[in-house]
Amino acid sequence: MAGSGRRPEHRGPPELFYDVAEAWKYSQNSRMIEIQSQMSERAVELLDLPKDRPCFLLDVGCGSGLSGDYISEEGHHWVGMDISSAMLDVAVEREVEGDLILADMGQGIPFRPGMFDGCVSISAVQWLCNADKKTHSPPKRLYRFFSTLYSALARGSRAVLQLYPENSEQLELITAQAMKAGFTGGMVVDYPNSAKAKKFFLCLFVGMAGVLPKALGAECANGEESQQAKFTSERTRFRNAKGKSVKKSRDWVLEKKERRRRQGKEVRADTRYTGRKRRPRF
Repeated sequence: MAGSGRRPEHRGPPELFYDVAEAWKYSQNSRMIEIQSQMSERAVELLDLPKDRPCFLLDVGCGSGLSGDYISEEGHHWVGMDISSAMLDVAVEREVEGDLILADMGQGIPFRPGMFDGCVSISAVQWLCNADKKTHSPPKRLYRFFSTLYSALARGSRAVLQLYPENSEQLELITAQAMKAGFTGGMVVDYPNSAKAKKFFLCLFVGMAGVLPKALGAECANGEESQQAKFTSERTRFRNAKGKSVKKSRDWVLEKKERRRRQGKEVRADTRYTGRKRRPRF
């Protein structure tokens, strides 16, 4: 699924959208190869891998293996998984160096605990926000993906997932399920003021609260760097003696809304007015 390097339009499930013709088109288009390589390079950079040894990485939505090519060039080993057999067939034809597996990331990461030193994903995770079958629940599929990914990664490692969210609700849904699965981290938005160059990278930490990397092109007019969205695996403000948020506080309201989102219910987007106390009416 990672072969396009562009914002994918939702035209049904990816295993049907990326047929043989689409797969070959993406793998031979020089512009798409360039964009894919750039995003792969940025994702690996955000992983902050050790310099003194090769690492074993997972490429989720590996497509025709374009991201894997860069991983191999950097001296690392990798396994790629994708739901599109046509894309994997192209990867085999291209004789990529990584191992390949046909799998649906929404059903979980099928590897043993602590197996990988890091994970990258280019233009794939947003597909989990779509309910392509009646049995598909986006919150459940996202949680299954993130919880099994968390298990498959070594403690202290990172996952960097480049994605194209359709709206803020998708971003909230994705980050909420990552947080629920135990990850910490946040969204790194490169070139936030550019319509064409803007890229979203969900940078996740396993078993530690790391420092979120700096975004590219994110300086404000006054020279100060814009703040990236951060989250941790638990909230700490406004807790009562039992460790729960005080009822009716902003955190209490946000947690209640988040529970409803995880249940697949429609919830209004969070704003600066969420949980604000209103003045009494006379």
